[in-house]
Amino acid sequence: MSDAGNPGTPDPGGISRRTFLHSAAVAGIAAAADTHGLKRTGGAPAAAVAEARHVIPPFELEEATIQQLQEGMRSGRYTARSLVEAYLGRIEQLDKQGPSLRQVLETNPDALAIARQLDDERKAGRVRGPLHGIPVLVKDNIDTADRMTTTAGSLALEGSIAPRDSFVAERLRAAGAVILGKTNLSEWANFRSTRSSSGWSGRGGQGLNPYVLDRSPCGSSSGSGAAVAASYAAVAVGTETDGSIVCPSSSNSVVGIKPTLGLVSRSGIIPIAHSQDTAGPMARTVTDAAILLGALAGADPRDPDTAASRGRAQNDYTRFLDPNGLRGARLGIARKKFFGYSNEMDRLANEAIEVMRRQGAVIVDPAEIPHNGEYDEGEFTVLLYEFKADLNRYLAGLGPNARVRSLKDVIAFNEQHRDREMPYFGQEIMLMAQEKGPLTDKAYRDALARNRRLAGAEGIDAVMARHRLDAIVVPTANPPWTIDLVNGDHSTGGSSTPAAVAGYPHVTVPAGYAFGAPVGISFMGRAWSEPTLVKLAYAYEQASRMRRPPRFLPHMEMPVP
Repeated sequence: MSDAGNPGTPDPGGISRRTFLHSAAVAGIAAAADTHGLKRTGGAPAAAVAEARHVIPPFELEEATIQQLQEGMRSGRYTARSLVEAYLGRIEQLDKQGPSLRQVLETNPDALAIARQLDDERKAGRVRGPLHGIPVLVKDNIDTADRMTTTAGSLALEGSIAPRDSFVAERLRAAGAVILGKTNLSEWANFRSTRSSSGWSGRGGQGLNPYVLDRSPCGSSSGSGAAVAASYAAVAVGTETDGSIVCPSSSNSVVGIKPTLGLVSRSGIIPIAHSQDTAGPMARTVTDAAILLGALAGADPRDPDTAASRGRAQNDYTRFLDPNGLRGARLGIARKKFFGYSNEMDRLANEAIEVMRRQGAVIVDPAEIPHNGEYDEGEFTVLLYEFKADLNRYLAGLGPNARVRSLKDVIAFNEQHRDREMPYFGQEIMLMAQEKGPLTDKAYRDALARNRRLAGAEGIDAVMARHRLDAIVVPTANPPWTIDLVNGDHSTGGSSTPAAVAGYPHVTVPAGYAFGAPVGISFMGRAWSEPTLVKLAYAYEQASRMRRPPRFLPHMEMPVP
């Protein structure tokens, strides 16, 4: 579920933060150019862009919102079945052909039958809610007990059918959504190698960014972010340990909500670490993300952490949408470690802050988060311990035909199939995790307690109390970097770690484009402050209107000197 933190900060032992944190990707520059039939020589960027645009067919549902789809079904213009057919056609045109984004690993063979049943319910006068008949994509680490597999992108789990729906899948089905397919991701949620390429998996290969094809889609929820951006569906579900929802949302110009730990159940999701893992919505608008969050939130007996959501979870986050929501809000700007790593990101973030000021927000600048960066090493320690324990537990619960039953088995499988599983990068992080002891180890318990204290009570809570803030505002991440399968990711910065380690909510919204590549602006707050963050994000979105659909550029639009 991860890619955490500020990828540019070095870890002890020379392990770069981006190695286990930021994730997503594309294919190597030359490979992408070959795939799309584009030539990088000759210095004719305008011609190359025109060629790239020419191959994208028009699509009636491009940028369609949940409300627009529902209105279409109410009027008879659409049916759930026709929506499924249209989105399946879009996936075929752009994922398998055309730009070959490689962001969907498999589609649901039962999607049309499910849609037909939901159409029958609508005809009979039963509409379950705003997601009734709406196709939704889910990340391929989320269990669905149907004819689709759940593999975390790994060949080690190829063919694995979950014995039971995840809580997320149960909630989607109950809400009347059509689970359309499984999206590509950074394999094992990018917790395998110190030199990984975000968005690459053994099953799916390298996924591409629909905005700029040679730039990373970030990850690990790369497929969910890129698929929504390219209108494969109105919304998708991603997962995050540290950065895996917000970074691909930023890099693909979509809205991402990383909820408070315990708001959305993790049962039936292939884990990294129970102290930070969560699922969350990814959508093109704050409204659609709020609708999906309401469907996903709730207590689940299979996930004890969700007990804390009772009385706090909302079944309708759209009631907090207020175009005037920034008026009088106190917003703290955390600059130390969050600005200065990208001139373009700084420019766009400062422009976003000015929009908020003009909308009536009280800007407290700076409002630094205490101890930021002091728990990076401790976070990695905790994730290594929990990955081994949590993954072993998940794999042990698979059916008798599972190829692997433990992290040790996965490591052995990867070695035996090195040509397909490790053609570009290895499994250094898995090897480090395998060496860790049980969760009773003092090193683990001490690191976990310290991380939570520094990131939460003495970090985000402290600065918000000191300045009486409604939210903290930071750039989400640097503009997407070029895909590099040889050397791996080379992100320069991000802001996901404080909220991830504290278990607090984090919402990102499109803030603009750096030479055609998307970037986002983030709102972070205390635990269970999703209503406030949704309100603020919506007000900024309505005032700025920054999102635009992808143009599938072969390269960034650089100024000609």
